Amino acid sequence: MTAHQAVHPIATMCRVLGVSPSGYYAWRERPLSRRARADVKLSAEIQAIHRESRGTYGVPRIHAELAERGIPVGRKRIARLMRGAGLQGVSRRKAFRTTVRDETARPAPDLVERHFTAARPDQLWVADITYVPTWAGFLYLAVVGDAWSRRGWAMETHLRTELVLAALNMAVAQRRPTAVIHHSDQGCQYTSVAFGKRCAEAGVRPSMGSVGDAYNNALCESFFATLECELLDRHRFRTQVEARLAVFDFIEGWYNPRRRHSALEYRSPMTFERSQARNDRTVTSGATIDQGGAMSLSPSGAVQ
Repeated sequence: MTAHQAVHPIATMCRVLGVSPSGYYAWRERPLSRRARADVKLSAEIQAIHRESRGTYGVPRIHAELAERGIPVGRKRIARLMRGAGLQGVSRRKAFRTTVRDETARPAPDLVERHFTAARPDQLWVADITYVPTWAGFLYLAVVGDAWSRRGWAMETHLRTELVLAALNMAVAQRRPTAVIHHSDQGCQYTSVAFGKRCAEAGVRPSMGSVGDAYNNALCESFFATLECELLDRHRFRTQVEARLAVFDFIEGWYNPRRRHSALEYRSPMTFERSQARNDRTVTSGATIDQGGAMSLSPSGAVQ
């Protein structure tokens, strides 16, 4: 009514809406209730957290962030205030095929069999490839991730074996493992002679999941789902350099140090790693998107 009082008299609007002018003026002068004032303050806090999360957090992670800040509040109340503010989390995009099986190549045995557990560093690595669209054409991102902590990655404009070799070499140089299991799908890049030879030289034990089973590399797919829905779906990159820098910033500026993961009791990967200095914990597998949060990324030297 206040917004339209320059056009229509207050008395006329009150009559149309079925309220008395005195009641309207009393309501306008009445202070907000304690609950309403608390909602205003809480809503501002929620909006700040949502901005800090780069617009990705939904109710569960905002709830965890508020709890850490010493603000006890129920999830239903958070959901109500988020709806009122027009806020929501992000969702995933459709898949794109990046690995093609070589029918003539002999795959490595499956040494994991869906048991994505790691009781210590450099016991199990998982690997896969995804794409990064740009106006200048696709970039392809290959990762090698330690199910316990660090991982290496590489980006190229092609899907040749050199892409996965670069990611493997980065991980080997950073971690210097002994008898680590390297688990991937049966893409031709991973079944190639060159990749098998490099694994043998580095003391890496190749492992490959069965064909057509989405859960056989769920841990790595989980990270890709997070990258895609929180970064790639929400930005358009004009150049490949712009895309490389954006991926680097997502990993080092957000995913590793700050993003909360349900699999880690809503802690960030770096916070989780620091806690392991005090308490040992086995990272278990699962089918949810956030189980990949048990792995952090180390992209040092990846951006050329």
